[in-house]
Amino acid sequence: MAEATVDKSPERTRAERLRHLLVVVLTINSGATDAIGFVALGGVFTSVMTGNMVLLGVSVGERDADLARSSIAAIACFVLGAGIGAKIAHLPRPDDPVWPRAVSRALTVELGIYLLWALGWLLTKGRPEGWLQLGLLVVLAAGLGVQSSAIQRFGVSGLSTTYLTGTLTSVVIRLMTGHKLGHVMDSVQILLGLIVGAALGAFLTLVASPAAVALQLLCVAGVLLTAHLRFTKRGSSPRLETG
Repeated sequence: MAEATVDKSPERTRAERLRHLLVVVLTINSGATDAIGFVALGGVFTSVMTGNMVLLGVSVGERDADLARSSIAAIACFVLGAGIGAKIAHLPRPDDPVWPRAVSRALTVELGIYLLWALGWLLTKGRPEGWLQLGLLVVLAAGLGVQSSAIQRFGVSGLSTTYLTGTLTSVVIRLMTGHKLGHVMDSVQILLGLIVGAALGAFLTLVASPAAVALQLLCVAGVLLTAHLRFTKRGSSPRLETG
C-alpha cells in the first residue's frame, strides 16, 4: 500500500504560511465576534463554549433565568453550526491540498450567516433587546460553529480559531521544556489575533457599531477572496505526495 509523504517543496511551505496568515485573520474574527456577544448580546460568548458552560452553572447558582437562556441558546446553536460545518467541510484526507475547497464552501456559509446577522444588527442600530438580542446571539454562535468545524478540515494538530485554551497550554509547556519562542510563534500569533480581535470588536461595538459588523465581514470575505485567488483560481494548491 502506498504511504503518504509530506511535500516539503518551497511552494508548499509558502502555501502553508499563507494558510496560517488566513487562520490568524479568522481568529481575529473570532475574538471580535466573542467580544460583540459579551458586550452587546447578553454577556455570553459566541465561540468559547466552555466559558458558556461555566456561565450556565453560574446562572443556576444565581437563579438568573436570562443568563441561563442565553448560555443554553449559544451552546445549542454553536453545536448546530459546528454540525453544519462538519457536513460541508468533512474530515481531513491524506491527499488534501493545503486549502481544500470544502473549507471555502463552509466559510461561504459562515459569510451568509454573518450577512443575516449584519442585517439584524443594523436594523436594531446596534442595540438589540429581548428576543431580538437572543436571536442575533444564536446567529453569531452558529456562524462561529461553522468556522470552527471548517478549520478542522486542515488536519493540523492544535490548529483552531475558537477554542484556544489548549493552544495557550501548549505554548507554556513548550517554552518551559526548553523550546525557543520561534518554535511556538505560530501559536502565539493566533493567540494575539484573538486578543486584537476582541479589543477591536469591543471598541467598535461601543463607539461605532456598524464598523463592528464591517470588521467581521471583511475578515471572512477577505479570507475567502485570498483563498480563491491563491488556492482555487490558480489550481496550484500543493498536495501531499504519495509514494
